[in-house]
Amino acid sequence: MDIGTLIGTGLGAVVGVGSTLMADRVRWKRDRAARREDLKRELYGEYLAALTRTRNQLKDLVKARNFTPDERAHQAGELYREGGAYELRYQMSITAPEQVVKRSDDALRKLRDVRDRLQEQVTDSELDTEFTRLIKSVKSLRDAMRADLGADS
Repeated sequence: MDIGTLIGTGLGAVVGVGSTLMADRVRWKRDRAARREDLKRELYGEYLAALTRTRNQLKDLVKARNFTPDERAHQAGELYREGGAYELRYQMSITAPEQVVKRSDDALRKLRDVRDRLQEQVTDSELDTEFTRLIKSVKSLRDAMRADLGADS
């Protein structure tokens, strides 16, 4: 057998294996990026849902007139704790980029402010102001999430 044939065969095998490995690496990176985007999309949706669900429950609590002030304060704390946003916020902090994390922190603080005002037994107009701040913060968060996912265009 001719040495040139052996070298050509060996070189062909190296090129073939190398290109297969490179294609697999590119496919792996693309699949990994897609999985990460899916994870973020799911987490973002869950977090927004938890914030909104808790906000709605707190709003319903404001409208309910069958609670004493102490019962309303206690119920506000329960709704905040059970809403799920606090726990999801930790996932946000390790998954989302900084601009989304900052807005997620702000939204959670605004939700906590609503809870605090309910516990302080302030007037309905003061509560309306807190709810408006919360809604604006959640909108800002949603816009940052959309930008991060490339859905803002």
